[in-house]
Amino acid sequence: MTAKGDAQRRGLVNRSPIHFISGLPRSGSTLLSALLAQNPRFAAGVVSPVQGMFNGVLPVMGAGEFATFFDDERRAGVLRSLVDGYHRPAPDGVAFDSNRLWTGKLAILRALYPDARVICCVRHVGWIIDSIERLVRANPLQQSTLFAGLPAESSLYQRASYLLNAEKGLIGQPWSLMREAWFSALAPALIVIDYERLTANPRAIIAALYKELGEEPFAHDFDNLAFDTPEYDTQIGLPGLHRVRPKLEAAPRPLAIPPDLFNQHEEAAFWRRRELNQRGAVVL
Repeated sequence: MTAKGDAQRRGLVNRSPIHFISGLPRSGSTLLSALLAQNPRFAAGVVSPVQGMFNGVLPVMGAGEFATFFDDERRAGVLRSLVDGYHRPAPDGVAFDSNRLWTGKLAILRALYPDARVICCVRHVGWIIDSIERLVRANPLQQSTLFAGLPAESSLYQRASYLLNAEKGLIGQPWSLMREAWFSALAPALIVIDYERLTANPRAIIAALYKELGEEPFAHDFDNLAFDTPEYDTQIGLPGLHRVRPKLEAAPRPLAIPPDLFNQHEEAAFWRRRELNQRGAVVL
């Protein structure tokens, strides 16, 4: 069966020119976007403001002064115009919109684009904290906006707790939203890619992703991936945050954080437990 035939069988035919990249920070979303952008039919970037634009528009169209001017059809049209106007995909092209909070709007995305998928890049939470802390130490003279609510003399443990806050934390908020989506009836729209598996066997993971999306295979170059956004990263006070090394390969390294902090998060990787995947999310 072809990739598109397999997608048809599962009721997830790719009729829309848009998919979404979400999941956890420091888990390969920039790496994945750099890979996908090698395909001339695909458009993928480091991050998109469209999710935030939704947040600005939805209250205006909801209960309130202008409520009588909108029905669901008009609301959907306005939201689609934000996505389509921002990306302007080519007739045969596919756009990938990246924002780690998209899992919190899964129901809206499925209403707008019934065949779109949400690709969730994930990683052991301990390694995410480790990765962020390495960047903090590499830029000791900068105070990142990621920790705007903390004093300058905050400890590693304070920073980790701040990151894990479920309401607004860089890790905690997207983790909570993804877990909500994972256990919902819309879970089959999710495609979960674990960072360790992507870096260990990128060719197989990307091939599996193409199959899930109903796309024809493409010969990606895993040894020529250099990607960087120095202006954006400097603006938020963490140079190197979205830098991708030229060659995609697993790079084992020692922990940069205390083992007790790392081990606290062994149970956070719910996507690795098959018995918890009762709603049919796709894990590559």
